Amino acid sequence: MARMHARRRGKSGSKRVYREKHPEWSALNPKEVENKVIELAKEGYVPSRIGMILRDQYAVPDVKVATGKTITQILERHNLLSELPEDLRSLIVTALSIKKHLEEHKHDIKNKRNLQLTESKIRRLVKYYKRTKRLPENWRYSLSDAKLLVE
Repeated sequence: MARMHARRRGKSGSKRVYREKHPEWSALNPKEVENKVIELAKEGYVPSRIGMILRDQYAVPDVKVATGKTITQILERHNLLSELPEDLRSLIVTALSIKKHLEEHKHDIKNKRNLQLTESKIRRLVKYYKRTKRLPENWRYSLSDAKLLVE
């Protein structure tokens, strides 16, 4: 989201290596990768964390190349996907922490603006997820109800 709320440029960084097939040096075969994803999801890990664990501890560079499905698709197929998407959930947690900070520091204008920007991102994501049918059409975001959503 470069230049949406600031005049800075986007983040630059290294690019991931393009792979067409699962590498031979990987520790797990595709079926084991899928089972490990399910196991980690049952332990309570979110999809991005599952990907990092598989990369760092099990030498699986890319779940989609290994299994042909993304982590989210695997979790959805086994009914382990949370009803609230992960990126939306993390933005709501951020908004709640900013709101908690503002209750203590009422004159912190910079963080008032940060709360506005975060809620704007939340509204945009909600609009996208409603359009793609990931959230129901009558789903609404409000900061007062957000505590119940995240818990």
